[in-house]
Amino acid sequence: MKLNKNFYSRQGLWTLFLMSALPIHVWTIILALRDFDWASTRTNSWDAVGIISYGLLFAVVESLVLFIAATILGFFVSGKWEEKRRISLLSAWVIILSLWSIFTQTYFLAEMSPPNWVVAFCIQTGRPLVALYLIALIFSFLSFSIPAFFILRSDKALKITREVIDRLSLLMALYLVMDAAGLVIVIVRNL
Repeated sequence: MKLNKNFYSRQGLWTLFLMSALPIHVWTIILALRDFDWASTRTNSWDAVGIISYGLLFAVVESLVLFIAATILGFFVSGKWEEKRRISLLSAWVIILSLWSIFTQTYFLAEMSPPNWVVAFCIQTGRPLVALYLIALIFSFLSFSIPAFFILRSDKALKITREVIDRLSLLMALYLVMDAAGLVIVIVRNL
């Protein structure tokens, strides 16, 4: 595969980074606020703010790792599609992957178990673990392929996706300010 220097623009990469960072930051803030009361009761509010700050810095690192992976994956998306379409596709995939991760973590944090009908179906197959993996594979495949189909084939879906990405990018800019504040707090706490 010949590497095209113009495969990504700076704006395209920035948009992909923002979309990689957004779900991770939202989830980090939700978890941090969930634990704020517990942490401030255990020690004090300043320690709770420090915990949130460390969480935000870790979210930046996770976002960079996800962004790099998405950027590399983007080289496998056909170059025949314009950059906006490719960035929209990658952004959608990153958000879907993040939502699956959030769902999985919520599932275990809430100590939930699969619905009884799913368990019964898997047991009836005679190979319950294989059935669970097949169900997960089917849902994963559909959740990634359906948006890809519409983004790559429909100009209307692309336009809607681009509008959503533009609006979410503004929200992520606020979270980047929070990241900077978190960095300052971590530095101050460690001096």
